[in-house]
Amino acid sequence: MSRHCNFMQQLGNNMKKIVSLLSLFAALGLPSLAFAAPEPTASGADNGFMMICTALVLFMTVPGVALFYGGLIRGKNVLSLMTQVSVTFALVCVVWVVYGYSLTFSEGNNFFGGFQWTLLKGIELKAVMGSIYQYIHVAYQASFACITVALVVGALAERVRFSAVLIFSLLWVTFSYFPIAHMVWANGLLAKDGALDFAGGTVVHINAAIGGLVGAWVLGKRSGFGKEAFKPHNLPMVFTGTAILYIGWFGFNAGSAASANEIAALAFVNTIVATAGAILSWTFGEWAIRGKPSLLGACSGFIAGLVAITPACGYVGVGGALVIGVVGGLAGIWGVTGLKRFLRVDDPCDVFGVHGVCGIVGCLLTGVFASSSLGGVGYAEGVTMGHQVWIQLLSCLVTIVWSGVVAFISFKIADMTVGLRVSEDLEREGLDVNSHGENAYNQ
Repeated sequence: MSRHCNFMQQLGNNMKKIVSLLSLFAALGLPSLAFAAPEPTASGADNGFMMICTALVLFMTVPGVALFYGGLIRGKNVLSLMTQVSVTFALVCVVWVVYGYSLTFSEGNNFFGGFQWTLLKGIELKAVMGSIYQYIHVAYQASFACITVALVVGALAERVRFSAVLIFSLLWVTFSYFPIAHMVWANGLLAKDGALDFAGGTVVHINAAIGGLVGAWVLGKRSGFGKEAFKPHNLPMVFTGTAILYIGWFGFNAGSAASANEIAALAFVNTIVATAGAILSWTFGEWAIRGKPSLLGACSGFIAGLVAITPACGYVGVGGALVIGVVGGLAGIWGVTGLKRFLRVDDPCDVFGVHGVCGIVGCLLTGVFASSSLGGVGYAEGVTMGHQVWIQLLSCLVTIVWSGVVAFISFKIADMTVGLRVSEDLEREGLDVNSHGENAYNQ
């Protein structure tokens, strides 16, 4: 008993000394280290990881998208499409630094950020976001904006005027991509509602697919469409582009964890599993429908699985990823066959059939398989599966309407200023020669 009393007496004396010392610190204006919040510090491992992921996503656009789309269209237009991908890539990079990053990620309202980071002013060299330098965040997110615009041009291929593509890209990235990315990833409207989009199901794929669908509708069908056979001119090129996209997609999905952590590992594995499931479901589905499996079908399965798992990869378990991939592959087949015929729109690279349909499927199934009972990471406190699926559906609808309206206005402005479509004679001769003065294959 006496030892207990002595201990309590000593503890009381020590506490008095600590209080006196803290009071002295306050009187002298010195910081109280006992209550100071730790300063955010950059992790060398996370910064290295994110720089590699950024390079992988840039690799997806040039050359990945350029080769994939280029092989899907006719040989007389392959250089025109590659030029469109390359130059819109550069345009978006510049716009992103000038005002895009600020409009997307700085503080603002529910729809747009502000202009405090215009030309990246106000971002200090050692400024950090989480455990990475903010400049790396700028570069990583720039790669997403670039590939989103590049995806749209596949729906416009073989008849669009090059200058019209540039005008459209400037307007659409400003008034569609930046606000939707802000709404989803920067505490905007959809983020506040609780929408889940780990790596760009709504921001990238549905957004780009709707822009492409509207553009294909406004442009009209290619001359001879439905009367002539429009086949991919170079399937090995399609396969090469697919392989590049597949490898780069790990930067797309795993990098969205913004750290080399367990969520990045989950996204990495889910990307492998979902893609494999989609390749098999597309291949066997095509085999059953057409009687033969094709390389083009397998390549399409790659993209379908990658798109479908994008919004879900950091939220769902491996079993959920497999289901999402299999369903995404089957949905993609329907998107490029039945739905395409129903819409009667000439989309040469099936931007909407794959990116739109599989993006929507993946976004909705994220709300299902994020459940901890199905192996996912779980919902926010108090959120049920039904509510989460509703929020996912709402985010899809907002993206569809917003992107569609902005795309329509942007294409109309391009049409009124420079004209949207080349003449029929120039189209039949090919855009490579007429728009760019060169041939892909010189005899």
